[in-house]
Amino acid sequence: MNVLPLPDLETEADIVRLVDTFYARVNEDELLRPVFNDVAQVDWAQHLPTMYDFWSSVLLGTSRYKGRPMAKHFPLPITPAHFQRWLVLFRASVDELFSGPKADDAKARAHSIGAMFEHRMMPNRLSLPSRQS
Repeated sequence: MNVLPLPDLETEADIVRLVDTFYARVNEDELLRPVFNDVAQVDWAQHLPTMYDFWSSVLLGTSRYKGRPMAKHFPLPITPAHFQRWLVLFRASVDELFSGPKADDAKARAHSIGAMFEHRMMPNRLSLPSRQS
């Protein structure tokens, strides 16, 4: 049986497929679904186009995304386990749909983005102590 190779991630339509596939997984995930839907109360009709712009900017260089995502994530009850699950679901979405240099780049960039968010959001030995009122 001949299996056709998966296409690489190259177009805006590819970005939409990736983002939609990924967030469908998020909405089925027992760890991430409550953070997105119950705590953050994400408006999916607004969030998905923003994510299309974000990933289009990151992967296709379109510069459409103009937001500041870090601030929106700080109030969320996120642990390292959330970041790991996010990355696992993202990589699985890429691997299901695409193969090639851009697909590999997408996974590498997601890893870097997740690691940067986790580093900035998780207290560490250099963090300032929180102020108690």
